[in-house]
Amino acid sequence: MKVLITGGAGFIGSHLADRLLADGHEVRAFDNLDPQVHLQGGRPEYLDPEVELQTGDVRDRGAVRRALEGVDAVVHFAAAVGVGQSMYEIERYTSINAIGAAIVLEEAVERRDAIRKLLVASSMSIYGEGQYRNPRTGESGLAPWLRPESQLAAREWELLADDGTPLEPEPTAETKPLRPTSIYAINKRDHEEMFLTVGAAYGLPAVALRFFNVYGERQALSNPYTGVAAIFSSRLLNDRAPLVFEDGRQTRDFIDVRDIARCCALALTEHGADEHALNVGTGSIAPATSGIATPTRALPQSCSASAPRSRSRPACRTCSRGSRARRPRIRWTRRARRWLRAASRVDRSQRLDRQHE
Repeated sequence: MKVLITGGAGFIGSHLADRLLADGHEVRAFDNLDPQVHLQGGRPEYLDPEVELQTGDVRDRGAVRRALEGVDAVVHFAAAVGVGQSMYEIERYTSINAIGAAIVLEEAVERRDAIRKLLVASSMSIYGEGQYRNPRTGESGLAPWLRPESQLAAREWELLADDGTPLEPEPTAETKPLRPTSIYAINKRDHEEMFLTVGAAYGLPAVALRFFNVYGERQALSNPYTGVAAIFSSRLLNDRAPLVFEDGRQTRDFIDVRDIARCCALALTEHGADEHALNVGTGSIAPATSGIATPTRALPQSCSASAPRSRSRPACRTCSRGSRARRPRIRWTRRARRWLRAASRVDRSQRLDRQHE
């Protein structure tokens, strides 16, 4: 099978390319080599020589048409990424993400007799806040809105029921209502709905995978979508204290990029996920402050975290509930330390604060 990966020279795309090549497939990557992600410019050294790389903008219909020639499956990873940055670059994000996806889909439909599968990357950010239960009533599957500004101003961090009972987090199911709280999250919700809708209309098997907090080698610390461990690490590398918001008890579901690649490869070659949007996470929670503990052990720098403060209405606790996706194989702490040591040797970017905060 010949697979086109838009955004295929990036972090997740290049790992999926490695996996597909190892499984005997051909891979073409289409990427604009955005300098915000590819700081050195040109073809990344980590991209396997067997990957055919075509450069261009996903909004360029001619370039997309050329990239689709002769392919059997399309993986759409190309996107402007970054929750915070999307809130002040609204037009750019919406143009790249919505118009770019529309052009990919229109050109794929023109080749629907040849294309066997569409796969699009979605994100856990489309949920907004995580899923909760009320310990007093036993009611589960609750989907609260973000905490009000007045509560954050009072430094009361836990999600509360209407009667004031602190809610307890539980794994987020795919059936939870979607409440995106950023332009990026809205774009990713649109991505999955566009691909699933067009796939159903034209008889093209389509899958949307909702990635939770992905980490691993090749993840640039300067990328505005980089996870909390990389953000903390970048500050440590620049002799700056990590910023810990609130009480530091927020939780996330960290998943190794190689597990993401494995799930994507399965979704491309098997049919159980067709026409569905699925969570891809570990189903295990880790405190966000493990993003400090892990790099502190992995890096030579030492620095204490700054005093807690509020952040503008963030999600408090997120974790995936197991779905049709298979269980992950790689533990967070073991793999993260290896990745952070490698990152510390090559990336000391200080252009982070506005993007990440």
